[in-house]
Amino acid sequence: MAYLRLFRRVHVAPGLTMNLSKSGPSLSVGMRGAHVTVGRRGLTRTVGLPGTGVYYTSRKGWHSGVHSGPQFAQAGQPVRRHHYVLGCLLFLVAGFFGLALLGALLQAVGVK
Repeated sequence: MAYLRLFRRVHVAPGLTMNLSKSGPSLSVGMRGAHVTVGRRGLTRTVGLPGTGVYYTSRKGWHSGVHSGPQFAQAGQPVRRHHYVLGCLLFLVAGFFGLALLGALLQAVGVK
């Protein structure tokens, strides 16, 4: 059985990583062994022992509120605008850091 896996990790700055995949963008802050990721499924905290495969992950998801309101239960799919807004925000932050890093690199090389 074949499947297509799309994933790209971009190191924006030391301790800041943007992850791009077909399920959506996410932004990770932290170091090897301990980091926090904000993405489409919510906030994920991971702590582990590097090189051992031993880690602990906890997740706090985004709640749309649809499940708690009976009047919206039959409305069908919930509107997930916060996913779109979060994705745009992540790309803006990563783009800002990427441009700042690119400018610093060009200035260090001496390109005007």
